[in-house]
Amino acid sequence: MNLDELLGEYAELEQKLADPSVHADQNRARTLGKRYAQLTPIVSVYRELEGVRNDLEAARELATEDQAFADEAVELESRIAPLEERLTHLLVPRDPNDDKDIIMEIKAGEGGEESALFAGDLLRMYLRYAERIGWKAEIIDAQHSDLGGYKDVTVAVKGKGADGVWARLKYEGGVHRVQRVPVTESQGRIHTSAAGVLVYPEAEDVEVQIDPNDLRIDVFRSSGPGGQSVNTTDSAVRITHVPTGVVVSCQNEKSQLQNKESALRILRARLLAIAQEEADAAASAERKSQVRTVDRSERIRTYNFPENRISDHRVGFKAYNLDHVLDGDLSSVIQALADAEMADKLAAHS
Repeated sequence: MNLDELLGEYAELEQKLADPSVHADQNRARTLGKRYAQLTPIVSVYRELEGVRNDLEAARELATEDQAFADEAVELESRIAPLEERLTHLLVPRDPNDDKDIIMEIKAGEGGEESALFAGDLLRMYLRYAERIGWKAEIIDAQHSDLGGYKDVTVAVKGKGADGVWARLKYEGGVHRVQRVPVTESQGRIHTSAAGVLVYPEAEDVEVQIDPNDLRIDVFRSSGPGGQSVNTTDSAVRITHVPTGVVVSCQNEKSQLQNKESALRILRARLLAIAQEEADAAASAERKSQVRTVDRSERIRTYNFPENRISDHRVGFKAYNLDHVLDGDLSSVIQALADAEMADKLAAHS
């Protein structure tokens, strides 16, 4: 869609959203509002650019009579190139999921207890990052390890605005490798272990329709570290989506109903990801690249504690502030990945 078409669509959306009858249908109003929010930055920059161009033309006409207008023309001209660049970036086709919230799964891999402890470090990093941004994070389900780490933990992260959670955290899917002296190591030797991260855009009810007849639901007692039961009732829930074979278990809540709702929430996100994979071969390649196996050799990022170094192997990013990153200061890492993606998109559409 070219700029003129986007401007026309924006004008139509303004008219529709001003019509009170549209808001009688909340789903339609929400869809129109989302699209309006997506287009607003493009229209705002376009209007600002047009305003500067018009002012520049007027200033040049008056510059022959007054030096002040000549100086103003120089200042206005300096603003055009940055605005044109911003508009070009905004016109690059965006990821349709960028404004979505996410479901994130962090899984311990090679390395036993040390991997589970590292999974806990990753969880804390993402929770701190969400707190810095002003997002809301909620642990949906967790399987703890004996030493206080996580064998498997699922967290939902919610944000606001057109540039949503998926736009920033979609890059986190993959194998994360850690190099450090484990707490279980008595000789002070550096070990390497890994944890896997999966990220899904959270699906809304209207996006994924689940037939109850396609579900097999089993209940069981929740278990804690070491396998001991932590509940006297069958409150944990395991849901199997028979057509796809996708299995989701939740045991975090004491209520069977709450665990079922959490499991369905995760299931919808996974089924949406599968549907997108089938519809788009590129999306399939991206999803498969996240975590094939939680193996150290398939790392996307390395966290080196002795050198306080973090390295993202996809874009060659390297920094020596690992302690700050693990405390939630992820912005520079994520921005490097976002910039690389934008560069690829610009190259593809040039």
